[in-house]
Amino acid sequence: MHRPCRPSARRKGVRGERVVEPRRSFIRTRTQRAIVNRRVFPFLAFTTLTVALVAGFVVTIIDKRDFPDYGTAVWWAVVTLGTVGYGDVVPHTGWGRVVGSIVIIVGVTFIAFLTAVITSLFVEEEQKAHRTLIEDAQRLYRDETRRRLEDLSSRLST
Repeated sequence: MHRPCRPSARRKGVRGERVVEPRRSFIRTRTQRAIVNRRVFPFLAFTTLTVALVAGFVVTIIDKRDFPDYGTAVWWAVVTLGTVGYGDVVPHTGWGRVVGSIVIIVGVTFIAFLTAVITSLFVEEEQKAHRTLIEDAQRLYRDETRRRLEDLSSRLST
């Protein structure tokens, strides 16, 4: 289904034709802002907590027999998001299992995303250190070259 863009998303192209930019989702926009601001971990923690609370609420409504209270449902959601799955509380209804499947996928994705973010931070720090070493070596080489040129110039002028 084609959804029209907001008027503010329309702009003129290079040749004057109308260019319609795609709509950005709320989640994508928030994720990009968190990455740009280097506040990924708080964003991920807040998102995970929100998903756990919402999943606990939904599964409490859907499966009253297995999740008699909200606390048990949130416990189940947190354990499932963490991909631990103790098995002490398990949904038995079809819709409960659908919610459980979604929670598992979000949990696995969260762990993969968190691992990627932490790894990229380590790689970035390593690259900074390597870049500093290269810049220092280039500076020393430049200074040594300048010193030799000055020495050669002074020999030629005498």
